[in-house]
Amino acid sequence: MFLPGRAIITVLHRQIMLAGTAIVILSGVLPVQAKDWPQWRGPNRDGAWTESGILDSFPSTGLVPKWQIPVGFGYSSPIIANGKIYLSDLVVEKPLVHERVLCFNARSGKRLWMTQHDATPPDWFFVPDQMRGPGPTPIIQNGRVYTIGMFTKLQCLDARTGAVLWKHDLTTEYQLPPSSLDASPLIDGNLLIVSIGGKPAAGVVAFDLLTGREVWKALSETATWSSPVVISADGTRQLIVWMRQSVTSLNPTNGAVYWREPTVSGGSPGFSAVSTPVIHGDQLLISGLMFQLDQTRPAAKVLWPDTPSGTRRILSDTSTPLFKDGFIYSPRSGGLFVCLEAATGRELWQTNSVTDLQRGACVHLIPNGSSLFLFTDQGDLIRAELTPAGYRELARTHLIDPTSPLFDKKFVWTAPAFADRNIYVRNDRELRCYSLAARSDRLNR
Repeated sequence: MFLPGRAIITVLHRQIMLAGTAIVILSGVLPVQAKDWPQWRGPNRDGAWTESGILDSFPSTGLVPKWQIPVGFGYSSPIIANGKIYLSDLVVEKPLVHERVLCFNARSGKRLWMTQHDATPPDWFFVPDQMRGPGPTPIIQNGRVYTIGMFTKLQCLDARTGAVLWKHDLTTEYQLPPSSLDASPLIDGNLLIVSIGGKPAAGVVAFDLLTGREVWKALSETATWSSPVVISADGTRQLIVWMRQSVTSLNPTNGAVYWREPTVSGGSPGFSAVSTPVIHGDQLLISGLMFQLDQTRPAAKVLWPDTPSGTRRILSDTSTPLFKDGFIYSPRSGGLFVCLEAATGRELWQTNSVTDLQRGACVHLIPNGSSLFLFTDQGDLIRAELTPAGYRELARTHLIDPTSPLFDKKFVWTAPAFADRNIYVRNDRELRCYSLAARSDRLNR
């Protein structure tokens, strides 16, 4: 199987694969160890890293990797569970590409198993600026790993051996358009929920975790790069999906529509529906679009902006904002970092100190204790404090080189993962592990 049409994986698409982090999402909570990072944006799908004993500054000479191993193309983040790392990638050996799911020992980086699927893409895929790997981050629960490959193979794998337990060819079964799938799958109860933009009326599909049987499908809309979440408002659990035609709230058990806000930004050329929805109290933020959630029924109204303009509703083409204590922190699409008042959307401050001002700029925000980490598109890790008063950088170090091209620049767009006081970062060539444990904790380990 292959993706026809050179226009499918454009340079612009390379720019917009990934979103960053956020605050309190009441969804995707998985029964895993406290040190695990089992899905896109961590245990609670909110980007927060809760481990303590983390260093406050970096050595002047920089951090030294505990280990580093070669991997292939991919924008998907690694996940960590029970001392093992799982990663999706793609290796090119023209005229074939090898889509892989890899399992490594988290302490040593030693490969434990690999599952591989071969595909034959069209010739244009092998142009250096067109080659890319899978975008969806795998998800693990109860000894099973669920992955979506570059060429739309949905698989359930045995986490111990890599054996395929069930699979779906999503393009064939759901008449997918010729495009990649980049939204990360979500587990809710006994369902695996995926945003695929299929037909008929299969924009979002829920599968039984154990059997792979389709349980429900909903929405005749096109998929985006935004990963779905489940929130809770007025005691009602709602599945929030950002499709190209709308932001929609669904009943996660059966796919019934609760409410829907049409959008123009997700479907317009030049705008990217990438950001993962984030919630704080009774406010729901979708990139630069703020909703007030109804506290008496499953409904919502737009708080700001006061226009359907796509330029006003998008904060960043690559990143998800941090929503904390009534304020929004985010890069804009060109890299300028800003703080907004959550109630109004009014900008309080801006800084160009976080990353370069350029198209494709990306910053992942990871709260940890009283401050937070920022991981930039240039492979830098920053320890910083963000307040309504301004940006305060505490420390910065370089972890991995950018490899993904956009025009005349290169970027690291993949979000990092955190577990066991380590950070795991990848580009299109390697996966690296660094310890972020405070010195006293390192000596005791």
